[in-house]
Amino acid sequence: MMRNMSRWSFLPPVYSLSTALGLWVVYFVAIEDRRITSLSSEYRKNGSRYPPYISIAGNFPPASCIFSQVMNLAAFVGFIIGILRYLQLRHRVQKPWLNIGGLAALSLACFGMTLVGNFQLFGQENLHNLGTFMTFGLGTLFCWVQSVITLRVNLRNEGRKASILRFLLSGAITASMLLYFILMAQGLHMHAARTQWVLVMTFLAFIGTLGIEFGHCHFELGCIDNHEPPHSLSETFSEVSDYQSDQL
Repeated sequence: MMRNMSRWSFLPPVYSLSTALGLWVVYFVAIEDRRITSLSSEYRKNGSRYPPYISIAGNFPPASCIFSQVMNLAAFVGFIIGILRYLQLRHRVQKPWLNIGGLAALSLACFGMTLVGNFQLFGQENLHNLGTFMTFGLGTLFCWVQSVITLRVNLRNEGRKASILRFLLSGAITASMLLYFILMAQGLHMHAARTQWVLVMTFLAFIGTLGIEFGHCHFELGCIDNHEPPHSLSETFSEVSDYQSDQL
């Protein structure tokens, strides 16, 4: 089975692991630079360090430089994953608006990531917060849409098992997001910061699960010479199933 898996199956988990690693590098650089408090410590309001929110960790140089790069790359590759997922499902979903809605939600969430990464919290708070709401809100919507699609499509009879995992992750993401905003409103910043890290890591774990379906497909980019007559009306950027021709 492993021999028959497409190499595209590695893209989502590698994306999740590398993005998580980049964010933790930002965190440790900010700790070393004495900008934030450790997640395992207690926050003292009169101290010189800030609570360990991801946005605050990425607010001050040199961590801010790394943070911008991580978020820009995460947004770009996340957008590519969203397109590939859309192409994979376009002939299998009975209600196309679900698939289109999932792509739109992830695309806007990725745009929100660029706002978070390039407009630091203390410099451009309004734009930064807009990006945060887009990333968390639309990212959560994408997770729920994909959970529903996974159950309905049931690709290779793996959909039911994968959907259970994704529904659990979507529930954890939603609960973490709501808890995060509640703790923020109450001024419990250390708990809110820890919840934010759980939220982001859980969202990345969800994206990593897309490798389950990506293992059954490969994606090709074609180039057509304009001087030659077209042989078919197939799209240039097409998704091809390697191992199975039936449509689910």
